[in-house]
Amino acid sequence: MERVKNMTKGHPAFLMISFAFPLIIANFGQQLYMIVDAMIVGKGVGVEALAAVGATDWSYWLVLWTVQALTQGFAIPVSQYFGEGSKNKVRKAVAMSVKLCLLTGALLTVVSLLIARPLLRILQTPDNIFDGAAAYLITMFAGILIVTAYNMASSILRAFGDGKTPMIAIAVAAVANVALDLLFVLGFRWGIVGAAAASVIAQLLAFTYCFFVLRKLDWARLEKADWQNDSAVIRNQLRLGMPLAVQHMLIAVGGMILQSVINKQGFVFIAGFTATNKIYGLLESSAISFGYAVTTYMAQNYGGRLLGRIRRGLLHASLIAALLSACISVVMILCGRPVLELFLDRTNPNAAQVLEIAYHYLFIMSCLLASLYQLYVFRNTLQSLGNATASLFSGLAEFFARVCAACVFTRIAGVEALFYAEPFAWICAVAIVAVVCLQTVGRLREGEDHGNMEDEGAARLYS
Repeated sequence: MERVKNMTKGHPAFLMISFAFPLIIANFGQQLYMIVDAMIVGKGVGVEALAAVGATDWSYWLVLWTVQALTQGFAIPVSQYFGEGSKNKVRKAVAMSVKLCLLTGALLTVVSLLIARPLLRILQTPDNIFDGAAAYLITMFAGILIVTAYNMASSILRAFGDGKTPMIAIAVAAVANVALDLLFVLGFRWGIVGAAAASVIAQLLAFTYCFFVLRKLDWARLEKADWQNDSAVIRNQLRLGMPLAVQHMLIAVGGMILQSVINKQGFVFIAGFTATNKIYGLLESSAISFGYAVTTYMAQNYGGRLLGRIRRGLLHASLIAALLSACISVVMILCGRPVLELFLDRTNPNAAQVLEIAYHYLFIMSCLLASLYQLYVFRNTLQSLGNATASLFSGLAEFFARVCAACVFTRIAGVEALFYAEPFAWICAVAIVAVVCLQTVGRLREGEDHGNMEDEGAARLYS
């Protein structure tokens, strides 16, 4: 049975929630096994090892987010053509996405391995954790092609409206990752390199499952003719993917500048931020998942020229994001401290100080979390409508916000400014994309929506 979901018919809120729910579970599982990495490293190896893992966060995210942005951008035409109902165009877009992902994945692997140690030096990683951080980062970078393959496969599946397969893939990977963590770190005593190796192998398992599901989809059953280069499709995919990649690179570079200032505060401060950054992954995972649902819904309806559904969908998406972020914020404020304690060895003399730093950071982020969730709604809507430029400007806003927090605000408010850097970046970015998104959707209504024909159009496409 095919797992595609036609999002051009039905209630927008129900469609997005039902699509996002398995993705939320999947991303929660993915973040969970990353948290398990940190827990096992923090408790099994020590606070310095936890700090070493944390010191690599922004360096790894620089490459990971580039991969995720490219694969997401390459898959947007797949959603649009699916909404249009054209199998030939869908298959061509899938084939070109595979080619582009293989090329970029191989290139990023080579480049990232070359820059791993210089990046850590530029970020002023403390000497006592530098070797551990370098070993962890190099191991993670060695698996970039695998990570690219998984993100490509899951992006294509999401473009078809399939949120269940990524959920199952990550569930399998999460179980394998926990088992391998225990074996490599605590059993074989491979330290943080073992944790990194476990993560890479888990991603390979996730890709393998997605690949076998994709092979069975009629919409993705490629023929020899589909693999012939199509410059128009490639240009369109690059037009959507490259600005997203640049946007995420800017965000990551701004974060690296912020990380360099955090690194100057010593390994205890780094460990506190690391513990919260792992929880931040949980905070953001629901926003990312719901953003994917928004992208698929908007792209399919844009491809089908069902513009009234886009307007209604944006309203429902914003309301759902507000409610979801409020619920998560309350849970994190009430339960954050005991969750953070799971990362720490309480017998360590620095554990209490690390916990206070971590919870203070978590509390501030939780209070301002709503801006992050709205950012994903508006930014992903623009991307699905083919406007990647606004996302690029939002990335610039995040970049300057983090740099200002690190290099300017710390001179005024001291280290306290570092705790507000992330929320400040979210607020600056959402201020840009919200205005542009509302204007763009408004122009669609005024210039292109001639009558309320969305359900009739969908019936014609899929009858």
